[in-house]
Amino acid sequence: MKLSVVIVNYNVKYYLEQCLCSLYRAIDNLSAEILVVDNASMDDSEAYITERFPNITYIYNKENLGFARANNQVIRESKGEYVLLLNPDTVLSRQYLLWMLILKPGLPV
Repeated sequence: MKLSVVIVNYNVKYYLEQCLCSLYRAIDNLSAEILVVDNASMDDSEAYITERFPNITYIYNKENLGFARANNQVIRESKGEYVLLLNPDTVLSRQYLLWMLILKPGLPV
């Protein structure tokens, strides 16, 4: 697997939905996995997101571990050669990941 995308969510299911929509377009031709870790959201994010995006790995924490700890938790489970940390309010252009991973792999990011 080329890429693991890690997203930490906390009560922002609508932003996360937009992020995941753009991410699916961006990884269309890539070997990639998407891992979302939820820091005890109270906005029903887990049900809302897993219903719309059944192919992601969604990990729900019963307590808020904080941003760094949640990222580290999921990075340990990732399988990609590269790991991309995204904030849930990020919207990616369609070609960005393809450019970054295939056309320009030696560039520092």
